[in-house]
Amino acid sequence: MKRPPTVAVIDFGSQTAQLIARRVRDLGVYSELIPWNAPAEQLAQADAYILSGGPASIYEPDAPTLPPIVLESGKPVLGICYGMQALAHALGGHVAPATAREFGHTIVELTGDAPLLSGLPEKLDVWMSHSDHVDALPPGWVALGASHNDNMAIMGDIARKRYALQFHPEVQHTRQGMDILRNFLFDVAELEADWTPANFIETMTQEIRERVGDSRVLLGLSGGVDSSVVAALVHRAIGDQLTCVFVDHGMMRLGEADEVFETFQQAHGIHLIGINAAELFLEDLKGVTDPEEKRKRIGHRFVRVFEAEAARLAAESEGAPYRFLAQGTLYPDVIESAATGREQAARTIKTHHNVGGLPEDIEFELLEPLRYLFKDEVRRVGLALGLPERIVWRHPFPG
Repeated sequence: MKRPPTVAVIDFGSQTAQLIARRVRDLGVYSELIPWNAPAEQLAQADAYILSGGPASIYEPDAPTLPPIVLESGKPVLGICYGMQALAHALGGHVAPATAREFGHTIVELTGDAPLLSGLPEKLDVWMSHSDHVDALPPGWVALGASHNDNMAIMGDIARKRYALQFHPEVQHTRQGMDILRNFLFDVAELEADWTPANFIETMTQEIRERVGDSRVLLGLSGGVDSSVVAALVHRAIGDQLTCVFVDHGMMRLGEADEVFETFQQAHGIHLIGINAAELFLEDLKGVTDPEEKRKRIGHRFVRVFEAEAARLAAESEGAPYRFLAQGTLYPDVIESAATGREQAARTIKTHHNVGGLPEDIEFELLEPLRYLFKDEVRRVGLALGLPERIVWRHPFPG
């Protein structure tokens, strides 16, 4: 995807790292979650950086370190929790090893003035979750806030547009958290709020057209929100070059197949084919109890059904072949499937069949127009595309 101005949320293994990225997008600025050890070239594309928290101590031998590009770039930086400690450590401050932990609701009193703190009350209700803390400032930095334990809670190098917080502005427990993030994005980093459903739709429509060209696209349409939004978006871009396949796998809601055909074939004019593959899916799942194995088998079977249908369609027509398989892969699917080490331990609950369950010898190129969106963003895009609310707000089944 051609990216607008970006905030790179550098992930040090925090369980709330995704939440930081979502909060930034909620404020209208595009963000991406990037591992701390990603190539410098990838990090250099950002217009500002937010450093996440993390479970490590900077004194551990394998602790994540601050990527040099963050400081070398001269771009605005906001460190959160471990991110504050990593900044202080890299710049010549001192981080005190833990003697007691600050956890839970805390009052932070402002002790200085800065653009990051514009419009905030003198006392902030915040959420702490840390052991180590900064007890000596790096050169050029000033203290801007302290907790009730007199621990440094906010510090800044105002001239260089670098700030750090020992608490978590991304969580709801920090009452002024969104105000702080808003100040960083617009008053400190001077970014624009141009991440909107309408802008995404226009950009992605053009990108789909450029990539697909005269080829044709096959999409497995389940009637769930993800595949439904993909169907509406891809159809907007390439029209009849898209064929949707509704696979009845034997585990549908009562009347769901009829509803899908009514919504997409009749109301939206999308070419939709129905396949009853219930016996195949149920046979694949017979006797399998491991959830991860079930996802892999479901993913494999879906692809094989699509490949067979694509071959049949190609044989029956003289048009271009079905080169692409469109999917409703979302950003959390990509993040969780790519995570390793500390990040994986912090985040991964299960792989997604779109990412971890596809066979290696798949005959299609994947088209994943939603792979940089969170679920709430997908719903907003769906509404902007004119999909009915009963589709946009539908819950997965079986869940």
